[in-house]
Amino acid sequence: MSSELIVFLILAAVGVLSGILMITRPNPVNSALFLILNFMALAGLYITLHAQFVAIIQILVYAGAIMVLVLFVIMLLNLEDEEPLREQMSKRHYGSLLVALLALVLIVQVIGWNSGGTLETMREQSPHALRIGTVEHIGSVLFTEHVYPFELTSILLLAAIVGAIVMAKKRFP
Repeated sequence: MSSELIVFLILAAVGVLSGILMITRPNPVNSALFLILNFMALAGLYITLHAQFVAIIQILVYAGAIMVLVLFVIMLLNLEDEEPLREQMSKRHYGSLLVALLALVLIVQVIGWNSGGTLETMREQSPHALRIGTVEHIGSVLFTEHVYPFELTSILLLAAIVGAIVMAKKRFP
């Protein structure tokens, strides 16, 4: 068992545990903090898979910007009493949990628990698999092969920003 696999398994366990804790916490701020931990574990998983660009975007966009918006919404709601938010477990909830576990067992059976998707088999499948997710590769492909769609997208976003400013501008009589 390599050290890379050990780090991957630890990050996967942290991701699953933080996801479970996120949906089981009654306090929304604690849930948001566990969601941030989940995003960080996911970024670590991306790094172990040699997808540095996706990991950086995961941290910047989701753990940064999206979580700031989520925390602002939580603070704006100003939830003082969390008792109405809690639900008691009923037969319906236990049935849903059983169906979810059966679906998980079915997915694991279909995919195959020992499919052998290790790093060595990835190297055998594609000689360029390890460098595809790097920032250098994405940048070189973006600015050589896809430069025109990239520039058209930037012009479209600029037009959308100008349009939003024009629509939001107050008109004086």
